[in-house]
Amino acid sequence: MTTQLILPIQPPDANTFENFYTSANNSVLLQCLHNFSLKMGEPYIYIWGNPGAGSTHLLHACCHAAQKQGFSVAYLPLGALKKKCSPEIFHGLEMVDMVCVDELESIVDDRLWQEALFHFYNRLQEHMHYLLVAAKSIPKGLGFSLQDLVSRLASGVLLQVRELNDSERLLALQQRARLRGLEFSDEVGQFLLLRLPRQSNKLFAALEQLDSATLSLKRKLTIPLVKTILAL
Repeated sequence: MTTQLILPIQPPDANTFENFYTSANNSVLLQCLHNFSLKMGEPYIYIWGNPGAGSTHLLHACCHAAQKQGFSVAYLPLGALKKKCSPEIFHGLEMVDMVCVDELESIVDDRLWQEALFHFYNRLQEHMHYLLVAAKSIPKGLGFSLQDLVSRLASGVLLQVRELNDSERLLALQQRARLRGLEFSDEVGQFLLLRLPRQSNKLFAALEQLDSATLSLKRKLTIPLVKTILAL
């Protein structure tokens, strides 16, 4: 099959399984998603976690892994799509091998989007294609008015994306830095953890900024330089 990517917003190449730090608490989740991206195991998975825990990264990773296998993929970040698209965006996507729906909580206040997702879910099931959904809470905790949709969303495998502790965040930063070819000491990592928000996405965004700056300045990453670059 020719690889097809239906993406209003294309996932960045940086978000893969290879650069997602797998803590012990997330090992089962990662194995399930690896299998999912190969179209093995459960055809419907719902993941949930606090903002910054890594749900979006994992959806992007599934998209990239599935593409490498030649599967057609659609990534739907509902928060962004709702601002510029109609619920009709779901029409026809039941023919795609794998659909990844992100930011599910974005349509809590919109009955039309809920109904469109409900009918899309049913069509996708009929075609026996794969669906991965990410949200900040379990289905019953989101407050949807369409209870039939809640029932559908709760019918699959529900897995929580566990947040990292500080020691794991440091290891995750160092892993991401190594992949970029950036020297990143424990001291610099501890400094960032003390000064920046704990969410992984915030930390990785700072790391990307530091990497770009050190390449431009051709200087080793030190705490004084970090203070200057990030204005800390």
